[in-house]
Amino acid sequence: MTDISSSAEADPADVGRAVAGHTVLIAGATSAAGIAVASALTAAGAHVIAVGSNAARLDALTAQVPDAITRVCDLSSWPAVTALAASLRAETGHHGTSRDGAALGFGPIDGLIHLVGGWRGGGGLAGQSDDDWDFLHRNVVTTLRNTTRAFNADLLASPAGRLAIVSATAVDKPAPGGANYASAKAAAETWTRAVGQGFAKAAATAATDSTAPPSSAAAVIFVVRSLEGLETELAENVVGLWDADAASVNNTRVRLGA
Repeated sequence: MTDISSSAEADPADVGRAVAGHTVLIAGATSAAGIAVASALTAAGAHVIAVGSNAARLDALTAQVPDAITRVCDLSSWPAVTALAASLRAETGHHGTSRDGAALGFGPIDGLIHLVGGWRGGGGLAGQSDDDWDFLHRNVVTTLRNTTRAFNADLLASPAGRLAIVSATAVDKPAPGGANYASAKAAAETWTRAVGQGFAKAAATAATDSTAPPSSAAAVIFVVRSLEGLETELAENVVGLWDADAASVNNTRVRLGA
């Protein structure tokens, strides 16, 4: 895993970027960061599928990013996520503008941006409750495991598959009061690196075996101390993932706000 600093120059309205025409699913899209990422991707010409668990918040996202398609899904439920994946593949090759995506097909996705998260902590080590751990594990880890497993084949098959998550500097310097949180984020990073290793293996196989399918997928970890105020920087870095060669960004750890 290579640690680098963000070098993106924000210009989300720059249509014609490499992401144009690709389908990108944002998991946990209704936060300020999710809305910023959805806006930047649609401005760059991508087809965005914004997924969340709250229909009202997805409606609010649509009001700000009308070109995004929204889907309600409990991403902590494996059956729900596999059903979502199946529904998106139902009508390959068609991209619509219906707010709820009904009767529309998107085919395999080209990008998965995982923004499901949350914070629970405080109270020192003794304050790291089981309830808080269950919340963090479900939101940070389980949703990532479910979405990456359901869409891994899509990303491998895409000519430019991309996976990105947002982690925290707490992983590098955990504190007792944030032990649950840092542990969940560390687990998410480990999972993402494993996905990236799978991408690298597929690319290496394709390079030496003419019968193997080509693979140009990459997994990236964005790292923040706090995401507040960095939404635009995150969004532009997400758009920029498609501008870079997969091998140069796969299994990198990009610090934002440095």
